[in-house]
Amino acid sequence: MSDQRYIIGIDLGTTNCAVSYVDLSNEGGLHPSIEIFPVSQLTGPGEIRAQRLLPSFLYLPGEHEIAGEAMSLPWKTDRGTFVGAYARDQGALVPKRMVSSAKSWLCHGRVDRRGPILPWGAGEDQQKVSPVAATAAYLRHIKDAWNHLRAGDEDQFLENQTVIITVPASFDEVARDLTLEAALQAGLKGVTLLEEPLAAFYTWLFLHEGAWDQYIHPGALVLVCDVGGGTTDFT
Repeated sequence: MSDQRYIIGIDLGTTNCAVSYVDLSNEGGLHPSIEIFPVSQLTGPGEIRAQRLLPSFLYLPGEHEIAGEAMSLPWKTDRGTFVGAYARDQGALVPKRMVSSAKSWLCHGRVDRRGPILPWGAGEDQQKVSPVAATAAYLRHIKDAWNHLRAGDEDQFLENQTVIITVPASFDEVARDLTLEAALQAGLKGVTLLEEPLAAFYTWLFLHEGAWDQYIHPGALVLVCDVGGGTTDFT
C-alpha cells in the first residue's frame, strides 16, 4: 500500500462506468481530494474525447463495416472492437452488433456466463462474446486510458494501484467471482469488491464526517436508494 500512489474506484455500471481516484502523494490535509477521472474514448468515427462517463456498451463491427482508422485509439489495440459512447451510438443503428447490460448477464444463472452469448439473439455466423469478456473489455479500456496518461511511468499504471470495483448488493458469490475474473482478464490483480450501497454510505459518512452523529443515533436504520440505469435497489 505504501508504494502505491493512487486509490482508484471504478463504478462498473450496467449503463455507464465511472472512475474516481485519490492521489495519496497530496498530503495537504486530513481530507484527501476525491477526483473524477475523465475516460478518453471514441465518441464518433476517429473522434476521441475524455468524458466523465464511459457508456457500458461494446460494439462488434462487421467485416468492412467501419474503417480501421475510425476505430483507432491513442493507445495500441488490435481487438477490432470498441467500447463507450461511439459503441452505444453505433449500436443504436445496428443493435445486433452491440453488447449491452453485461453486468446484468453476470448474475443470470440460467446462461453460460463464460460462453459467447452476446449480443443476445444475434445470428450464429456473427461474432459474439461472453458477459465476462464484455466486462473485461470495459475494465481494460479504463486501464488503458489511465495508463496512456502516465507517460510510461509503470509505477503509476492502474494495475499497480489499489483498485476498488463496486458491485450490486444483490450479486451472489458466482457473480462476484466472475467480476474478479473479468478484472483479471483486463490485467487487474488484487482488486477489492465493494457493495454499492456500502460505497454510497461511506461517501455520506465522508461528507458528514464532522456531524454524522447529528443525523444518525444508536438503533437508527439507514435506507440507501440506488436508482441505477439497469436496476433500482433499496438496502
